[in-house]
Amino acid sequence: MKVIHTLCILLVWALGAGAVQAQDSGSQYALGSGDLIRVSVFGEQDLSFEQIRLNDAGTFSYPFLGSVNAKGKTAKQVENLIINGLRGDYLIDPKVSVSILEYREFYINGEVGDPGGYPFQPGMTLRKAVALAGGFSERASRSAYYIIRDADQSRTPQKASLDTPVMPGDIITIEQSFF
Repeated sequence: MKVIHTLCILLVWALGAGAVQAQDSGSQYALGSGDLIRVSVFGEQDLSFEQIRLNDAGTFSYPFLGSVNAKGKTAKQVENLIINGLRGDYLIDPKVSVSILEYREFYINGEVGDPGGYPFQPGMTLRKAVALAGGFSERASRSAYYIIRDADQSRTPQKASLDTPVMPGDIITIEQSFF
């Protein structure tokens, strides 16, 4: 019984630590095309939305404000855009909350069990990405990994290690081993 109690405490602690990590990651996370957000305006159901998916340009349509550009901005910055847009003409002192519900995907290809797009999770590393994609194939190199960062305009592959952080929109390639 004591073992079960200890395991429950560890599980609650781990879940809490994960939530804090997700919250910290979300505070500096730059929004982009494909992210799913929630916009809540206190006391204003008509201005609150449970789910808004950012379009290809990283924008979304919002009542009274039209198109809101969220690309490259944090959730807090989008919150401030909405507050400033609604303040005065529409509301005296709007209380707005913007939260990230779902991050855009990252992509993994090459020598993994199931290549494709996978939902990003805060704290994602290349090691975790490979595990999500079914692990290394038999022919996978154990040292030749490359990432093309979504934010990199030149789209230059960068050499990576298993502990390299993965970000939403990144493209990971696991090379084939020649031996």
